[in-house]
Amino acid sequence: MSAHKATCISCSNIAFIKYWGNRDAALRIPLNNSISMNLDHATTTTTVAFDAALNDDEIVIGDAPANAAQRARVIAHLGRVRALAKIETRVRVESRNNFPMGAGIASSASAFAALSLAATRAAGLELPERELSILARQGSGSACRSIPGGFVEWLAGSENANSYAVSIAPPSFWDLRDVIALVSTEEKKVGSTDGHAAAASSHFLAERVNALPARLARVRRALFARDLAALGPAIEEDAVELHLIAMTSAPPIYYWSPGMVRVIQAAQRWRADGLAVYFTLDAGPNVHLICEAQDADQVAARAREISDVQQVIVNAPGGAARLIEEHLF
Repeated sequence: MSAHKATCISCSNIAFIKYWGNRDAALRIPLNNSISMNLDHATTTTTVAFDAALNDDEIVIGDAPANAAQRARVIAHLGRVRALAKIETRVRVESRNNFPMGAGIASSASAFAALSLAATRAAGLELPERELSILARQGSGSACRSIPGGFVEWLAGSENANSYAVSIAPPSFWDLRDVIALVSTEEKKVGSTDGHAAAASSHFLAERVNALPARLARVRRALFARDLAALGPAIEEDAVELHLIAMTSAPPIYYWSPGMVRVIQAAQRWRADGLAVYFTLDAGPNVHLICEAQDADQVAARAREISDVQQVIVNAPGGAARLIEEHLF
């Protein structure tokens, strides 16, 4: 691995208990702890190279130059890395996803986790996992959960130094599957950053925050017991609640679509017929169908039969963000 160039691959993640709303928006310190699972088939690969010959930073995302908003956000994060490394060298970044960006599959989580690890290593830094999670969080809140592996809890904390994510179980702990039913691959009109900012305007936010400690405990117990029948209702409840907060914000944010509702209703029918599958949702129109490995093929096959579903991605629990030798440039 070159001292000035590094490549990282990082998993996206799906939250069982959601992050929605910030205690500190600038530092992306959340209102509550959240629990997630890394997704092994929804990944971002990012190469970073510091090069003194460059006159300006070069940012390429998905084989095209980053747009103005993307560029500003990436360069702001690179500024944090430069400050840590005490350098001012210009940099080239190239990043590619193997899943749709901005469609509610936490693409910013995998993107900023990969950027954080690749950029720090290319800058000559070797940060411990906690510090890397803190750094990634400042680029995208949920990115801190994509730094550790497997099943992860983000400890909300109250300041920059104590808001970070830790692995609470390795990928091998429970053979769960997240069968993502994509009903839209279009970039959502309201990004999560704006959604977090609007959350405080919902009259239901305080009730959610008060109810979350008990639900967090339910999810932890179900996870450690590998009890899908206990986990499923809790994650469905939390997913719907996130969207309730979004819909009752000012202005309201509607991520739901008719296709999304049809997938949810299909999952409820399958469960009534004896197939153990539960849904969860991110801040977007697509549905994550949670089941155990032995049922994943059947869930995926049924999802593909729904006319609204454009694509199905089957994910097992994924590992931690890691360096690889195959660079993108």
